[in-house]
Amino acid sequence: MTINCKGQLIDLSTPKVMGILNVTPDSFYDGGRYVSDKSILAQVEKMMVEGASFIDIGGQSSKPNAAFVSVDEELSRMVPVVDAIVKNFPQALLSIDTFHSKVAATCIENGAAIINDISAGSLDPNMMETVARLQVPFIMMHMKGTPQTMKQLAHYEDLVKEVMFYFSQKVFQARQLGINDLIVDPGFGFAKTIAHNFELLQKLELFQLLELPVLAGISRKSMIYKTLETSAEHALNGTSVLNTLALAKGASILRVHDVKEAMECVTLWEAMQS
Repeated sequence: MTINCKGQLIDLSTPKVMGILNVTPDSFYDGGRYVSDKSILAQVEKMMVEGASFIDIGGQSSKPNAAFVSVDEELSRMVPVVDAIVKNFPQALLSIDTFHSKVAATCIENGAAIINDISAGSLDPNMMETVARLQVPFIMMHMKGTPQTMKQLAHYEDLVKEVMFYFSQKVFQARQLGINDLIVDPGFGFAKTIAHNFELLQKLELFQLLELPVLAGISRKSMIYKTLETSAEHALNGTSVLNTLALAKGASILRVHDVKEAMECVTLWEAMQS
């Protein structure tokens, strides 16, 4: 199973790690930490040295009730960061975490490689057509509503069945438009309770039925720190445990704040498999 990133085929039969780079003031764990070029480039270099295959850049927090950021504001946050990373690390494969098609297109045109949309095209009617035109990999996440409304929408008759149906519709729409490389993200924490999150993880292997790579974004989330009665700052060990379980359930990509520890999970998992 491969995806094409800027002409480079990335083999996902060996799980890969995606490092998170939030250039926002209000992200739930690292908001405001990476604002200067120096701090951003240092973090990118650190993640790449530690083994990240992808760097996922976000210019808008998607935590519950996060403030909405306009297209122009998101562009002003994202474009200089993309330009600086491409200039200093031209080999980096950058993923753009946005639901705005204009932000996605501009960043891809400036050297990014992947579009990661928490709404799978639902919040911008031009997103899927933009991805099809650009012919880049598209990460489609499951979410109901928006970050501002999703907590009130965490109701399901059959969680996994409903998420699978959502993806079947999105995959059909994407294929009709000619999008080749698709990745699905069940959306841990998005319009889901802690119990929902653990049910998704428990049944994650069912998403293999889609015959697409699965991304697991569990890193330092509330399903970990609330269960352990701690905080996001103290949720690294719990993150490693659940990342390992996600690998055992078939995840192809781990999206994480802590690349070194996630790579250790992958290395140990691969050693056990062989």
